[in-house]
Parts: sequence; structure tokens; C-alpha cells
Amino acid sequence: MSDLAKIVEDLSNLTVLEAAELAKLLEEKWGVSAAAAVAVAAAPAAGGAAAAAEEQTEFTVILKSGGDKKINVIKEVRAITGLGLKEAKDLVEAGGKTVKEGVSKDEAQKLKKQLEDQGAVVELK
Repeated sequence: MSDLAKIVEDLSNLTVLEAAELAKLLEEKWGVSAAAAVAVAAAPAAGGAAAAAEEQTEFTVILKSGGDKKINVIKEVRAITGLGLKEAKDLVEAGGKTVKEGVSKDEAQKLKKQLEDQGAVVELK
């Protein structure tokens, strides 16, 4: 039984990427579907969803509101996106619009800070 307990402990410490790789290897070795194996391996890993959040590598920067200094925010949006003046103004005034998609965590944090420094309200997803 101690060997089974060790296996459970090892599986609990896997990252989501490692669990997915394990499922793929088991599927190839045993010729079975990986859907159930991934669910079982990912569930103990700190609640599954929490582990997935830790592994997020791409983020979307969403401008929730332009704030009080819309002109400064419009200038910043233009610098970030390369949009024209009218398009950037429309994006800022609409609110809840995506500024940039598929960026790294560091870049997303940097863009968020740039926009918030100009008075915007920003959300990362």
C-alpha cells in the first residue's frame, strides 16, 4: 500500500502540463482515451482550476474604462496597438474592449500599468 500512496503523492504534485503529458504517454502505451486520465490526474493538483490558472501563459488586456483622462489613454492605446486616432478613441469610449490578446504575463502586466498610469481601468484575462 505504501507504493500506492507514493504514486498518489507524486500525481498530486504534477503540474497541469505534466499531467497532460502523462495522459498522452499512457494513451499511447495502453491504447486508451486520455480524457478520464487527465481528469483524475488534474483533480488532486490543488483543485484543478487553480492549477490551470497558475499555468496560464497567454493573457488578454481588456480596457474596462478610459477614466477621467481619456486623451492620455487614447494616446497610450494608439502606442500599444498602432490604431488610428478614431479607432483608438472608439475603443476607449466603448469600454470593455480588448486592447491586446495572447501576450505574456510580463507584457500584460506592463501594458496594464501603462494604461492605469494614464487613468484607465484595465482587466487581465
